Amino acid sequence: HRTLTLVVADIANPYYAALVKAVQARAIELDYTLALADSDESPRIEASNLRRLLATTSGAILATSRLSDDVVRQLFRHRPLVMINRRIEDVPSLVVDTANGMRKAVRHLAALGHRRIAYLSGPRNSWINGQRWGAVHEQACALGVHAAFLGPFSPDRGGGHEAADALVLDGSTAAIAYNDLVAIGALQHLQSAGIRLPRDRSLIGCDDIFGADLTVPALTTIAGPADKLGTYAVDIMHSHLTGHRGPTGSMTFDAHLVVRGSTGPATSGN
Repeated sequence: HRTLTLVVADIANPYYAALVKAVQARAIELDYTLALADSDESPRIEASNLRRLLATTSGAILATSRLSDDVVRQLFRHRPLVMINRRIEDVPSLVVDTANGMRKAVRHLAALGHRRIAYLSGPRNSWINGQRWGAVHEQACALGVHAAFLGPFSPDRGGGHEAADALVLDGSTAAIAYNDLVAIGALQHLQSAGIRLPRDRSLIGCDDIFGADLTVPALTTIAGPADKLGTYAVDIMHSHLTGHRGPTGSMTFDAHLVVRGSTGPATSGN
């Protein structure tokens, strides 16, 4: 049918803007039509959307899917799939190595003198959330830094407000959030409570979404090439559908730490 389905976890999250544009641009170049679906962070909605759309489309790209591995493999037996921000054995998967970015974030905070770091968790059923927390915990242990797991929180600004309250109660001097929306929500809520960043707390997000550099202070975050994920996902799908030479397997992309104003030295006052 030369129609591809793209399913994203939450269309309201700015992270997906660059991804959607890259998928659409590459699909148009290769003469595909794109159908976009929002799962609203719900595995039930995601599964329902996919079963309907895959009946009339050539294949699907699943971005930050909340489906179980078994459900994904079942769907993969009937239509080509490409996973983004999720790794499943035998299914083509494109992942930004944000876990390594988390390790860089822990080292950055430790170098600033922080000895208690909190991880502000996203959804428990998120594969990438587990990878990020595992990396934070592992790197903190290696450096002799205490790492606290707080949450889970919804991966939006409202979840960030709840995360900020938990951070204050926990007493950690620095925090790394599951994504930028949680970090921005936490930053705003902390400031409304009279807590100043980075003097009183340091905060790091993940994804480098549009607006991360517009907060006051600007948000330190972990960045990766969302646009490349989208382009390669379409290329992999095209290779599978047509047999043309091109990428067909899984790939990992580097992530890097973007240091801005929301992180600073730990002081005796925080």
